[in-house]
Amino acid sequence: MATVETRALTKRFEASNAVDAVDLLVKEGEFLVLLGPSGCGKTTLLRMLAGLETPTSGDVLIGGEVVTGLAPRARNVAMVFQSYALYPHLSVRGNIAFPLRAAGAHRDEIANKVETAATMFGIQSLLQRKPRQLSGGERQRVALARAVVRNPVVFLLDEPLSNLDAKLRASARDELQQFQRRLGTTTVYVTHDQVEAMGLGERIAVLDRGRIRQLGTPLEVYHDPADTFVATFMGSPPMNLMETDHVIRGFRPEHCLPREVLGDGGEITPFALTVTRIEYLGADRLIYGTLEAPNPAARVIARLPSTITLPIESGKRYEFAVRTREIKYFDRETGLKRAPTAA
Repeated sequence: MATVETRALTKRFEASNAVDAVDLLVKEGEFLVLLGPSGCGKTTLLRMLAGLETPTSGDVLIGGEVVTGLAPRARNVAMVFQSYALYPHLSVRGNIAFPLRAAGAHRDEIANKVETAATMFGIQSLLQRKPRQLSGGERQRVALARAVVRNPVVFLLDEPLSNLDAKLRASARDELQQFQRRLGTTTVYVTHDQVEAMGLGERIAVLDRGRIRQLGTPLEVYHDPADTFVATFMGSPPMNLMETDHVIRGFRPEHCLPREVLGDGGEITPFALTVTRIEYLGADRLIYGTLEAPNPAARVIARLPSTITLPIESGKRYEFAVRTREIKYFDRETGLKRAPTAA
């Protein structure tokens, strides 16, 4: 295990910075997720950690040592790509053993490590097959086993689950998290999927245009966003935002409920909502509507769990409310979080 650190790390392509002066410290044994939309710089940042991309400026440190100028092999990191990058002409055994053979390991050591890695990921019965004979989930396990046999101090994972279907992706997330906890290896994981980020990461770094907008635990990032970008990127549906003269108010759809459901416990902020559309999602209903005066004429989404069975129809007006403590405030000019008293 080792810490991973970047100091003012920058990568410039033509006229813009893909990664812009990023300072980041990944703790020893931590599972950190780099989350952001396409083009935000998260994969470029990961490739610089691996040594596959040369920084324009700044440094990368692994285990407290500057490795900015070192080749990928010398950094003792293992990277798993979105495509898995398996060699099609080699068997599963050959793919897992490849990095050990390249390093000149003894034949007995290679055999033992391949068996251990295959057992860890439950692919012992697949060792004689070729990649074309494997499912997407099996290929992912082979790629992870190939990374494990090297005993790296850091795992770098670039959207390794994105090629799997939804059901398999959910089970693979669980397997991946358990495997990382067993090994205790420092892991940096790139994804654009906030569900993956919330489910896997001990901490999440939310990136936008090459900069880290917020770094925190999943609960911190979701419930206490640092700015309007994080507020609207995290969550599906995203946080509702309403602009006023001096401030932007925001609240999560699940906190927006019919007035009668909230009762009289605690201070609430009521408003009238004209429903324009309803989506039934099984466990939830999404209520789309617009606020009425004196509130700003904003579009709002409410998420009602199936336990709330009140009849709601499109085209009608209803009284909704949010507990005041759940409302977040952001500066209208900068988008940054503000304290309620300042708002």
